[in-house]
Amino acid sequence: MQKTSRLCSSKPIVTVNGRYPGPTLYAREGDNVLVNVVNQVKYNVTIHWHGVRQLRTGWADGPAYITQCPIQPGQSYLYNFTITGQRGTLWYHAHILWLRVTVHGAIVIKPKPNVPYPFSQPYKEVVVILGEWWKADTEAVINQAMKTGQAPNVSDAHTINGHPGPLSSCNSSQSDGFKLQVKSGKTYLLRIVNAALNEDLFFKIAGHSLTVVEVDAIYTKPFSTDTLVITPGQTTNILLTTNKSPSQYLITASPFMDTMVVAVDNKTATATVHYEGSVSTTSATTTTTKIPSRNATPIATSFSNSLRSLNSKDFPCKVPRTIDHSLLFTIGLGVNPCATCVNGSRVVAAINNVSFVMPSSASLLQAHFFNLSGVFTADFPANPPVAFNYTGAGPSNLKTMSGTRIYRLEYNSTVQLVLQDTGIIAPESHPIHLHGFNFFVVGKGVGNYDPKVSPSAFNLVDPIERNTVGVPSGGWAALRFRADNPGVWFLHCHFEVHTTWGLKMAFVVDNGIGVNESILPPPSDLPKC
Repeated sequence: MQKTSRLCSSKPIVTVNGRYPGPTLYAREGDNVLVNVVNQVKYNVTIHWHGVRQLRTGWADGPAYITQCPIQPGQSYLYNFTITGQRGTLWYHAHILWLRVTVHGAIVIKPKPNVPYPFSQPYKEVVVILGEWWKADTEAVINQAMKTGQAPNVSDAHTINGHPGPLSSCNSSQSDGFKLQVKSGKTYLLRIVNAALNEDLFFKIAGHSLTVVEVDAIYTKPFSTDTLVITPGQTTNILLTTNKSPSQYLITASPFMDTMVVAVDNKTATATVHYEGSVSTTSATTTTTKIPSRNATPIATSFSNSLRSLNSKDFPCKVPRTIDHSLLFTIGLGVNPCATCVNGSRVVAAINNVSFVMPSSASLLQAHFFNLSGVFTADFPANPPVAFNYTGAGPSNLKTMSGTRIYRLEYNSTVQLVLQDTGIIAPESHPIHLHGFNFFVVGKGVGNYDPKVSPSAFNLVDPIERNTVGVPSGGWAALRFRADNPGVWFLHCHFEVHTTWGLKMAFVVDNGIGVNESILPPPSDLPKC
């Protein structure tokens, strides 16, 4: 725990090695990574290495009760994994309760020795982590919401590298914003992570064009824009060329949420790009930028439509062309009765109308590996149990089913997963993250997915490959991946509030043939529930 002050008030927060955000983990493609996590706080803890494929090493993936029991207070666990075939920016974060609000940091994976980037070598590289800050204890915030059955209070500020920045309402914030010191005429690689709990964010640098070269540790065809959109869980690498007159330029991170009935923290986090030789005083004129409105859907759509995989000889785009499992998952909210809640009901979330219930006696991976009965059932529905006009008014009965249900995949089978938002309560964009895999986003659309018409517009040549996708509000996204990683892999919304409410499920991928297609046995220090 570390006592930390933001917005003119202090509170103890959970940190990694006393730092918020946590230290950056540097590795190289092909490295074996060992991280000893020692729990010195009162909460149970796990760490997830977000986007690391964890080939055959699901025990090191980190989601509590999915691949491991949590590390209890006073205990430790050695995460042991190899970074295979990946290079770029990923990140790590706590994967239990709402602890990831302050327990997070970047993972920078350098290419193998003497392998260049597929773009010109930058002068310098800088990690930029976007986050959210609550004045209150975030565990109290979500516990209160679960008690009342209502939505939790939104955050009090957004942050850039842990600080709300010089334009925030608290005077002491004037000096504590993140400053990016630059020289004129250079190119900088910014590795940007959205570590916010519940909000998609726009990112801008006043007066400058940003060239996108990578998302989720996958190289893209470079394109220039003045506004990035990054959902929680996603990373974006940009090249920033310092070709403006030496001065100070505002950096902004502000919310994107095009469902106006959903409350957001409307405060903009700020930081500054500070050219060498420009006068550094608070009165120095800082060039500002126009903040996109919170519901600027065209900006978000244009950004996501611009993303394409590099699809080069060195970095090919291997999209599955034939499909073994064709799945349609509705993602959205529901309402269940609750005698002790404020309105006699509680808001919940679900996939295919199943609100997922976490096991407590053992993790799903332990139950799968050791063949334990009574922990989960392998009957997760491949399609919505009842078809309805998904993005319309919705059914009259908003109740969901609950259960610890998984969907089973054979090793190396191919999957097409269509994620369909629903209009129940309200349509909303959902950042959906799949553990253990990257997937290709072969299509997106507004309204209801039509299996007869929608696939005709799929991009099977150079679709973006990533680990977290923003499913458009009142729309759908079609993903394809090959189930070449045996184990149990979590699929969930990266809005923490929706995960808490049940918008989650898991895939079990069976072993293939022989030891190289089978999950490794668990380490001896695997925590016990």
